[in-house]
Amino acid sequence: MWARFSIATSYLSYFTMPLVFERLNYQHLYYFWCVAKEGGITRASEKLHLAQPTISGQLAVLEQAIGEKLFYKEGKKLTLTDTGRMVFHYAEDIFALGRELTNMLKGHVGDRGLRFSVGIAHAMPKLLTYRLLSPALSLPESVQLICVEDKAERLLAEIMLHGMDLVLSDTPAMPTPGGRVFNHLLGECSVAVFGTPTLAACYRNGFPHSLNAAPVLLPTGNSALRRSIDQWFDEEDICPEIKAEIEDSVLLKTFASAGAGLFFAPIAVANEIQRQYGVQMLGRIDKVQERFYAITAERKIKHPAVMAILGQAHTRLFGLLDIP
Repeated sequence: MWARFSIATSYLSYFTMPLVFERLNYQHLYYFWCVAKEGGITRASEKLHLAQPTISGQLAVLEQAIGEKLFYKEGKKLTLTDTGRMVFHYAEDIFALGRELTNMLKGHVGDRGLRFSVGIAHAMPKLLTYRLLSPALSLPESVQLICVEDKAERLLAEIMLHGMDLVLSDTPAMPTPGGRVFNHLLGECSVAVFGTPTLAACYRNGFPHSLNAAPVLLPTGNSALRRSIDQWFDEEDICPEIKAEIEDSVLLKTFASAGAGLFFAPIAVANEIQRQYGVQMLGRIDKVQERFYAITAERKIKHPAVMAILGQAHTRLFGLLDIP
């Protein structure tokens, strides 16, 4: 409860600090929030039972008070600006806390829990992602987990706007002018090569040089794993047949489970991969290491879910590892 109170007061202090206005009008903020959620002024006016000019006027007043545009027109559609997205994320929490307070005053127990927004880079192995995030779901306090998957650079843009509490990625965030993001190395492990039983039987003998001309499925070139694999191929003078390059790790494994080719994955989740996708491990490659990072907008971690994840990351990554 105190964690929620701390977050709520930080949001309120953000909106009441002396910028270009003395105090935020929450009615204006509510109209803005409805327009953003409904996707436009027309639908928001229907929901609020107000005339469109009324809502447009209130939005204009809010933008004038903040000193920034909150929307821009994209054809006939209203799209949030960077400032608009940041304000929307704060508004989401403010009004959710308001609903919870109302329920508590009425004698109902709030079921929303502590909001925890996580961005997941496409290259992150999903089985490993679940293992890393699971401590957040085991906290004494109820947690509402919100997961968004996207390209790492887009997620980092969101975290700098305070739209997310945490980003999980296979690459660290690069320093940016004026940007305050911090990398936390969760752990690293070697990778292994997997394939259907038929493919594994064909290419297991003589591994790893048996991979010459073998059909393989690789992550796209923008991933750290792909760069490490390509370097290893060059060092070992191995030239496989690249059947496909797939950004999403689950889609890649789905192709592999149908026999489209061999693939590389972290040794830390080898058991789960073999059970879930019906594949077998040909061998491990200790020279190829995959690293995993938690990226936050604060150096000093305050969110209890983030603290739990960072505190248990090493155990979650390697504690269940029993692959020889």
